[in-house]
Amino acid sequence: MNANVGTWKIGTRTMQTRSEENEFIKPGSAESFSKMIDTYQNRVFGFVRRMVPTGEDAEDITQEVFIRAFQSFDRYDARASVRTWLFRIAYNLCVDRARKSNRGLQQVSLQISPDIEEEIDVPDTRWQPDALLEDAEFRGRLDKAIGLMSEKLRSVLLLHDKEDMSYEEIAISLSIPIGTVKSRLFLARTQLQNAVKDLVEN
Repeated sequence: MNANVGTWKIGTRTMQTRSEENEFIKPGSAESFSKMIDTYQNRVFGFVRRMVPTGEDAEDITQEVFIRAFQSFDRYDARASVRTWLFRIAYNLCVDRARKSNRGLQQVSLQISPDIEEEIDVPDTRWQPDALLEDAEFRGRLDKAIGLMSEKLRSVLLLHDKEDMSYEEIAISLSIPIGTVKSRLFLARTQLQNAVKDLVEN
């Protein structure tokens, strides 16, 4: 098991290069689109589920992601990353759902703005609380902290630390500058660490 709250990595994923992840993508091919759904459906759902309040919402949005993707699949540029394309659609749909439900985007209470565009150093604080991950309170704290984050912070954290996206890929997926990606990731990690600080110190 690999568990880093500093980078919030729980579990491991075999990384693929862009050419490998796009190998089966042939724009306009129904078979190719079906393989894309098989490959990414669960990952998109996992991301969306942490962005919206209910499983029903997550199922609806995940379905809509692939409907939107299908509608524009014949125009997909295979030189681009499938992953960033799908997660950009997913994020935009999550934001739309939040606005339509009158929830809006939550505001963070930390002093640094999540929209800051200047470069920021994101500390790679690698400590290994593997034993703590077996503790229900520790896992509960993490889940609660992630759930209470603004969608802006949560989306960057999930894409970077769960989907292993690079800063550049996240910037493309969310249509924000790389500096903003780094500042949001810094704030998200700070919130996670503060949520479990007393458990780790003890």
